[in-house]
Amino acid sequence: MTIKVLVVDDQQLLRQGLCSLLALSDQVKVVGQASDGEDALSWIAQHPGQADVMLLDIRMPKLDGIGVLRQLQQTNQHIPTIILTTFDDHDSLLQAIRAGAMGYLLKDVSLDTLVEGIASVHAGNTLIQPAITASLLKGLQGLGPGEEAVAPVETLSEKERAILRLMASGCSNKEIAQALFKSEGTIKNQVSGILAKLDARDRTRAVLRAVELGIIS
Repeated sequence: MTIKVLVVDDQQLLRQGLCSLLALSDQVKVVGQASDGEDALSWIAQHPGQADVMLLDIRMPKLDGIGVLRQLQQTNQHIPTIILTTFDDHDSLLQAIRAGAMGYLLKDVSLDTLVEGIASVHAGNTLIQPAITASLLKGLQGLGPGEEAVAPVETLSEKERAILRLMASGCSNKEIAQALFKSEGTIKNQVSGILAKLDARDRTRAVLRAVELGIIS
């Protein structure tokens, strides 16, 4: 199956470079391009359901990547999104993740890593590795009014903690099942239970919350 991708970046050379890079892969197909956040929202409105994954620049004029994600969130539209950045701006990345991004990649990424990342988020996984997660969580120390705060959660079993650690490493349900000698269906159910216990709506937030609470490191 070919994964359909929307590329959003205000720098024309970088945007075209990414599209040219992706054209070398038979796993993905660029179905749309946008030069800023407003352009991206317009494309999505005109082509509902046409993009499987969005590559989204975090810093753009008119409307940045975080603004795009927030507007999609408000209208209950979900497109698995990878944030593209040229630097480690942890505060902005944390905001993007809270707004629905499933991870991030640097713009100088290789074709193999880019395609693997697209396939991963399309499958419902994340691109947040433990070291990156720890850095991102530094921003949680200064939560302001109205932002997410840490609340008590149900106790996780050692098996659930093991699954969480594999989730933090970016493993899919299939890979977790193989590592723990369980069926994929069993792991899927256990992941759902972990999300419920951590009051997290997706795997990314579950991992962030688990690190924040000290459940995994």
